[in-house]
Parts: sequence; structure tokens; C-alpha cells
Amino acid sequence: MGKELAEIGSVKIADDVVARIAVLAALEVDGVSAMAGNYTSDTLEKVGRKNLTKGAKVMVSASEVNVDLALMMAYGFNIPATCQQAQTRVKTTIENMTGLEVTDVNIRIAGITMA
Repeated sequence: MGKELAEIGSVKIADDVVARIAVLAALEVDGVSAMAGNYTSDTLEKVGRKNLTKGAKVMVSASEVNVDLALMMAYGFNIPATCQQAQTRVKTTIENMTGLEVTDVNIRIAGITMA
């Protein structure tokens, strides 16, 4: 007790890493069928370059994170309930994995996919 660890350096987490965590967490929620991209990410995907953070925009400050996600929903799911589950899952996952505080998880439904 009372023993302090000497600081030997710092850890910086890239925005892309946090964005990828957010994407994977959102895709685990039932009713979220895919991430929606923009023109640039869709074009890169067509030429063979996978964009692992497609549909996610993350802003990381000193110890806070703001997340914006564009999701495709599966037909037949309750949109508000599914979005709330996705927000909770993304917030919890990022906080558990990075130790950063998530202040906002904003979700935009970009479309509905049919089975």
C-alpha cells in the first residue's frame, strides 16, 4: 500500500483504433446490419482497399471521446431501441478497452437492409 508506480512514458491511442473498436461494438448489436460509408470509402472498397472504420468518425481529446456512427439497420427492428443498445455497447466497449471517457455516441441511420 502506498506504493506508486514510476511513470515511464505515455500511451496514445490513435483515433482509427478507437473508431475500429466503435465499429466492431456497433456491429455486435442485433438489428445493425452494416456500417454506412461515404463516397470516398465506397470507392476505395470497390478498388479493393477495405476501410476498417467505414461509417465511423471519432474525435479523441485528452481523455474524452466523441463518436459519430452511420449505421444500416435490418428491416423489422425497432430503430430507437436498437440505437440505444448500440450507443450503450459502443460506450461501454470503448471505455473498457481504452480507459477513455465517452461523452457522446451519435448515431445516424443511413438506410434499411432487407433480408
